[in-house]
Amino acid sequence: MGFVGEVWQVRSGDEPVGEILIDDADFPWLSGRFRAGPAFGAVEQLFARELALLEADVEERQEEWGAVYEEIERRVSLVAPDGPVPEFLLHIQGDRAWFRWSDEPFDDDMPDE
Repeated sequence: MGFVGEVWQVRSGDEPVGEILIDDADFPWLSGRFRAGPAFGAVEQLFARELALLEADVEERQEEWGAVYEEIERRVSLVAPDGPVPEFLLHIQGDRAWFRWSDEPFDDDMPDE
């Protein structure tokens, strides 16, 4: 597939949070090996909390998940090989990351898998 082998960056301002080496493309999701950068420590707990809330899959936790994910969006950006993407949904767990992205804002009813 066209994305396999690409390296995507996760950034916090000018600081590298990490890199994702894409090894699987299952549209609309891409996934790959995550290599943490110097700024990952500042956001690591946000990603852990986001996944814990997502895995809880309890309807009343959706609002809490949304608040945590808004903080992730505020603090990090996702950069494709050809430049920043305006909208994304990113999960990081250990040495794996998976995400989807769009050149346009996502709908409010987008699935959050």
